[in-house]
Amino acid sequence: MEAIPIIAALIFSVVVHEVAHAWQARREGDNTADELGRITLNPISHLDLMGSVIVPLALHFSGSSFLFGWAKPVPVNPAKYRDPVWGDIRVSMAGIVSNLILACLATLVVGILVKLGSVVGPLWGVMDVLIETVYYGIVINLVLAFFNLVPIPPLDGSHVVARMLPDSLAHRYREMGRYGILILMGVFYFLPGAFTYIMWPVTFLRGIADGFIRLWV
Repeated sequence: MEAIPIIAALIFSVVVHEVAHAWQARREGDNTADELGRITLNPISHLDLMGSVIVPLALHFSGSSFLFGWAKPVPVNPAKYRDPVWGDIRVSMAGIVSNLILACLATLVVGILVKLGSVVGPLWGVMDVLIETVYYGIVINLVLAFFNLVPIPPLDGSHVVARMLPDSLAHRYREMGRYGILILMGVFYFLPGAFTYIMWPVTFLRGIADGFIRLWV
């Protein structure tokens, strides 16, 4: 049963992440995603069977301390951006910003639910499930935000790095995206300490969130 709130929080988080990309792309002048109906919170328009369901469930049931997933990437055309360079950066960062905002909102909601639960009681366990689901939202959104900052294509952070490179080198750098998942797996396998280093902001901010929630007890 624990998998249900985890997957629910993950699906909502990755959908908002992709919607943020699509929404910012439209603001930059590219309506490609909008025309394809990707500016919607309807998960059917965004979910990827492998990244949104199979991989998260496999990680969860394997006992992994790391949970990750993804949705179908939003199609964008940077050539349509009014400012191709900064437009690309802003569109890439929009997903990360959306996850950080969701983590803050989820922290506030958990605090309110904890306070409400102390007044009205568990309500047949419903309150506990709500708190658990929203709390997973805090952790998942922090992981999504900072993991996507890793500068390995096609993760969002790579777009910022690509814009800092000469065109010829940037092209070869982007082509790494075809092997991005394999590169990430290799890094985490051969350099397991790299994962701890990358995720330390998650641990730090989760501690701050926990401290805020305790204020409501």
